Amino acid sequence: MPSSSAIVIVPTFNEARNIASALNQVLDLGDPDILVVDDSSTDGTAEIVQTIGSRYPGRVHVLSRPGKLGLGTAYLAGFRFALDNGYTYICEMDADLSHQPSDIPSLLAPVRADTADLVVGSRYIQGVRVINWPLSRLILSYGAGIYTRAITRLPIADVTAGFKCYHRRVLEAIPLERVKSNGYSFQIEMKYWAWKLGFRLKEVPIIFIERTEGDSKMSRSIVYEAAWKVWELRFKALFGRMKAGPREIGQ
Repeated sequence: MPSSSAIVIVPTFNEARNIASALNQVLDLGDPDILVVDDSSTDGTAEIVQTIGSRYPGRVHVLSRPGKLGLGTAYLAGFRFALDNGYTYICEMDADLSHQPSDIPSLLAPVRADTADLVVGSRYIQGVRVINWPLSRLILSYGAGIYTRAITRLPIADVTAGFKCYHRRVLEAIPLERVKSNGYSFQIEMKYWAWKLGFRLKEVPIIFIERTEGDSKMSRSIVYEAAWKVWELRFKALFGRMKAGPREIGQ
């Protein structure tokens, strides 16, 4: 049995300058557990995690993968680990401290109270809550939300948010083997599946602080993938091609 009913999945690739602080801040909360999914970092990230984990038996786990395989597949591997090991509340968090570990209880609370099935830490409710982004990056992110909502009708202000908490029933219902996205589009696709399956989505406000250490993983290919993915999702829903087990997802 896990030491907690909740776990935070943290994908990493060369995050040695951030990972110790991120993990220690989560561990200081006393709950939840942590899974780091590391894509063969060359800067010693996995070794740092293992050292911290040795001080917290059962609370810190490492899943090492052979090469840089992408954010989406890292989360999918993490989801399967969490489901296989009996966790009920499954969160996502970036390793670079752009997501504040102190906000994790706010994500967990509605899911634990059974008032939501998926809680999104939102940068775009109760104002724009982003620190240290250039205006161009903010316009891109905010515009992506407008674009995505116009096409998919997804009722979420921060469609690309990666700070989230799922109840396990959401991940059990989504056919994870059919989720092929990475980056922004992965975050959109998972929210879209959850919404179309009828799960309750909720946004809670967070403060997003741009990383101060390490390099951003943003690229043009991630943006282009997201731009096309929203059309793919919409058309699949319109033509009844999104299914989860025997149940069909309609419009």
